[in-house]
Amino acid sequence: MLFNCILLAFPVVFLAVSAIIAVKAFEKGKSKKRTVLMQISSFAAVFAICMVCPFVANAATGDAAATSTMADGLAYIGAALATGLSCIGGGIAVGNAAPAAIGATSEDPKAFGKAIIFVVLGEGIAIYGMLVSILLIFAR
Repeated sequence: MLFNCILLAFPVVFLAVSAIIAVKAFEKGKSKKRTVLMQISSFAAVFAICMVCPFVANAATGDAAATSTMADGLAYIGAALATGLSCIGGGIAVGNAAPAAIGATSEDPKAFGKAIIFVVLGEGIAIYGMLVSILLIFAR
């Protein structure tokens, strides 16, 4: 049980420490490009460790003897990509639509209902991505 907790905590701790190091490096004057590359490389390292050592992924289930198939791993990767990319797209959409909605509402308060619909449509993208990831995880 303790071994499983250590295996499960390793990727999380590694990513958290790399994020802290990247923020500290940026505050000391390092370039944005270097800090982003450090974050991407640390994510790639954790991804490679989880792909090479499937017992790290099995630590989440609590059964170290269980064997994970490639289909299970790819379903989790697909679910993560569906959620992550749809949330990024939704954030971009809301980031562009919300200031325009606020500006339209400040000029004409009657336009609030029409303007908020465009903001909600951007947030709907993230909800659809979450639903797809739930289907990928639980529909096997």
